[in-house]
Amino acid sequence: SFQDCSCISTHSQVQPVSCEDHYEDISGSYLSSDGSFFGANDDLSSLSADPADYQLLSVLGQGFNNLSQVSMARHTPSGRLVAVKNTNLDECTEEELLQLMNEALLSRLFRHPNLLTSRLVFSSCCQLWVLSPLMSYGSADSLLRSFFPDGMSESLVAYLLYSVLNALKYLHHMGYIHRGVKASHVLLSAGGHVCLSGLECVYSLMRDGKRMEVVFDMPQHKPSLLPWLSPELLRQDLHGYGVKSDIYSVGVLALELVSGRVPFQDMPPTLMLLQKLRGSLSCMLDGAPYALGEFSALKVSRSGVDSGIGESVAAGSLTRTATAERPQSPAPKNHSAPFHNLLQLCLQQQPERRSASHTHTH
Repeated sequence: SFQDCSCISTHSQVQPVSCEDHYEDISGSYLSSDGSFFGANDDLSSLSADPADYQLLSVLGQGFNNLSQVSMARHTPSGRLVAVKNTNLDECTEEELLQLMNEALLSRLFRHPNLLTSRLVFSSCCQLWVLSPLMSYGSADSLLRSFFPDGMSESLVAYLLYSVLNALKYLHHMGYIHRGVKASHVLLSAGGHVCLSGLECVYSLMRDGKRMEVVFDMPQHKPSLLPWLSPELLRQDLHGYGVKSDIYSVGVLALELVSGRVPFQDMPPTLMLLQKLRGSLSCMLDGAPYALGEFSALKVSRSGVDSGIGESVAAGSLTRTATAERPQSPAPKNHSAPFHNLLQLCLQQQPERRSASHTHTH
């Protein structure tokens, strides 16, 4: 059911590899009988690290503050199709280079079937090549724009969220906060396998060998990610934030998937923070936010705009995203009591009142 997701709460940044020393490796529980996490077609370890061996077929999107281009490519010696993210390192700042390095290190640390990690990383001249399995159906955001302008069915939303919550449960157990849960980071393969991407957003809870309860780092994200962030993260006060901030993002993601548009979209940041602190959500039913206690009246709103693959260019107001507009439709639909309960559990203003990632997966 919807009401069995969970996460722990703790926080702070350190070298990602340090987690191996302080937390048991639970990845073995996700291995298949042959010791792999994915099917044979997803094992890229045997592919070459030579750019000349890859034919770029089509551009899938932009990523990493538009510094990276994600493409579908064919490994010509084997004929395998893969996803390739190319980044011009000469255009990156020192901080962005550290983020890329951290993402590569985390990909070596994390092993979970619902986390999309880099399988092969190499550089050529000033270009960084990052290879990962091809998720043929793309992101949930692209599916919303192309096929579900009025939002997805609750059963499909539940299917996607189950995998997202499993990925978060693993991350939280390992001592990390994702901080980037959104539809464009939820990817679907041709076989129906769901993966959570966006590891560049991840932040460690470890500090000086100890797992912290809260952290105080403000993500260096583009403003387009603000609608998904929790109120305690946006407040930037002495209370900090923990893994429960990801659960709030799951609630916003659930609204995004079921309605076809992003809550708090195009709202000025100060007003957005005020509405989140008041426990209100803007689902754009009539352009006005409504309180958590009014979820029983929730309808699917007209569709809007989302941020697309990998944080596309922000335009207009700080929170307006700049990908293609989702087709509009006025058709409303009612939502079930379990879905309302899921939103209640995830979107509480106080983090301690939200359920954890592991409780939602049952």
